[in-house]
Amino acid sequence: MGSRTKATFSPPVMQARRWIEGLVFSADQPLINVSQAAPVQAPPQALRAHIAQVALEVPEAHMYGHVLGLPDLRTEVAQQWSVAYGGQISAAQVAITSGCNQAFAAAISSLTQEGDEVIVPTPWYFNHKMWLDMQGVTTVPLQTGADMCPSAAAAEALITPRTKAIVLVTPNNPTGTEYPEGLLAAFYALAAQRGLALIVDETYRDFDSRSGAPHGLFQHDKWDETLIQLYSFSKAYRLTGHRVGAVVASASRLAEMEKFLDTVTICPNQLGQYAALWGMQNLGDWLAGERLEILDRRAAISEAFPKLERRGWKLLGLGAYFAYLQHPFDCSSTELAQELVTQAQVLSLPGTMFTPEGDPNGGQQVRLAFANVDRNAIDVLFARLCSYSDKKQGDLRA
Repeated sequence: MGSRTKATFSPPVMQARRWIEGLVFSADQPLINVSQAAPVQAPPQALRAHIAQVALEVPEAHMYGHVLGLPDLRTEVAQQWSVAYGGQISAAQVAITSGCNQAFAAAISSLTQEGDEVIVPTPWYFNHKMWLDMQGVTTVPLQTGADMCPSAAAAEALITPRTKAIVLVTPNNPTGTEYPEGLLAAFYALAAQRGLALIVDETYRDFDSRSGAPHGLFQHDKWDETLIQLYSFSKAYRLTGHRVGAVVASASRLAEMEKFLDTVTICPNQLGQYAALWGMQNLGDWLAGERLEILDRRAAISEAFPKLERRGWKLLGLGAYFAYLQHPFDCSSTELAQELVTQAQVLSLPGTMFTPEGDPNGGQQVRLAFANVDRNAIDVLFARLCSYSDKKQGDLRA
């Protein structure tokens, strides 16, 4: 018998983890894991101390909270976002969710019914595709260009009477590409004109290489009639295990999402919300340092990539936590990614996990998530990829 969950594929990160089950890596050749885009370190000591203090001294932090989130945190997001984006955002237009994935799920549940369509650029974030599958919503792929950016004109050609939303992720997962302000403005104008929701997932906004606001969408007088913004505190403050995200939308849209949120989790994790609030109010300088470290790792990849380029690889996208590559081999990226585990001690994700089944582009692409590898590890990573490439190309010539 069929089911909602059987309508989609297995979680890609879990698939990749199974590739290393039972394998033993030597001390002088340890596994370099560039498969998952999440910090593996604990939050900074001061934030952990605050969480402990709240756990001991704030009894209500252990009770059910507001379905749409801690009021003080909603207010803080509204105030900081209004300044950052130069727009007007109220606390009533902010909800806190159990991670950014839940924010997406709640938004889609409030917008669609079975048989509706949502336009999503490819390569796409696989959890977005999985949720749409499980809701019986058709994911309409929007091919990106050579610069890994989607086109609003191409998206317009895909709109049908069943289209309910367009989804953009910037900085992008999986490609790392930072969408230009003009691109976002064009998609906003298209969505507003056609009566669609524009969902903009800015999970990695804190690691954008550009200074200032990445877009001016919140400056529109009636932005909340079109725009739904998603965000994650997990990446900013290393709160992955606490599951704290946010969604910014109209109060009426949040009222619809509230039905979903109340049914699924009742309220977001309370300790995580207090942690996110404290982080926003006290860790600005620390977060700025985290951003600079990620930008330095991005620079390290740019500096190292010519070594791979000489071996036929192409760098398709780079930014936030990600480098997105095109490999030169006559094999699927799925096969390549598994070979890299045993022959180069590198765990990465193939482009087939980010593209529609049968898409030839996915078979030539690989994602490297470098959030947890510093400059030295990046040097080792590229040395291994070069060595693997030389051997594979030598084997092909033999």
